Amino acid sequence: MATIELLWHSGVRTHYKRRYPGRAREVDRMTQTSNATSQIQLLDSGYSREARSLLYHAYRHEPTYRFLFDADRSGYEQRVRATVRELVKQHFLQDLPALGLLVNDRLLGIALIAPPQRRLGITESWAWQLRMLLSTGLSCTRRYLDYHQAVLACVPGDAVHMLPLLGIHPEFQGLHYGEQLLEAVHNWCAEDAHSEGVVLDTGNPRYLEFYKRQGYVEIGEVAVGPVVEHVFFHANPQAVDAATA
Repeated sequence: MATIELLWHSGVRTHYKRRYPGRAREVDRMTQTSNATSQIQLLDSGYSREARSLLYHAYRHEPTYRFLFDADRSGYEQRVRATVRELVKQHFLQDLPALGLLVNDRLLGIALIAPPQRRLGITESWAWQLRMLLSTGLSCTRRYLDYHQAVLACVPGDAVHMLPLLGIHPEFQGLHYGEQLLEAVHNWCAEDAHSEGVVLDTGNPRYLEFYKRQGYVEIGEVAVGPVVEHVFFHANPQAVDAATA
């Protein structure tokens, strides 16, 4: 890193970019984002296209999705794209909340939120299931629905918010945007006095310690083929205070 900084500040940027184009793009990206201010805002359907693109890149290499949508069979990326498209479409059709993290007006992170009173709506929709059948096939649709129901079985009661899709664009991970987005999600969900907290799940081992550092506790595990899906819960501070008062 010291060598990169020396080259960058000694006026040989062009030489560096020619010799190490990939690293130069990385330095450009980090420089631009480190000098910018991130913003959190509630998104509407006008962000659907950006949301689909971001979430596709965030999920296509995830172990859970690789199993659910049969990564070893031709057409895997199309099936992931179709699934993300249908989930995002249904989410906004039902006017469910989504929080976005933007830098320089570019969407870098997003959390789809399913409130307690409406969190089962997406996969219960026959129209959604039909579109999934047509775009991903019967076996993949069944796998997804089975996975979804297994995760729900771990949820501690009905009074929780769930995050069906959550992601930071891979090009911008490691810059603490994930922490900022989750903090905003927790604060937004805590405004609902009836919410006991937030539930999310992951089958990627490299995220486990990250979620624990954000205050999540593991409440269950689900076998998704060879993948172990970990279900996490983050308590609403207001609910904790009320319970201990």
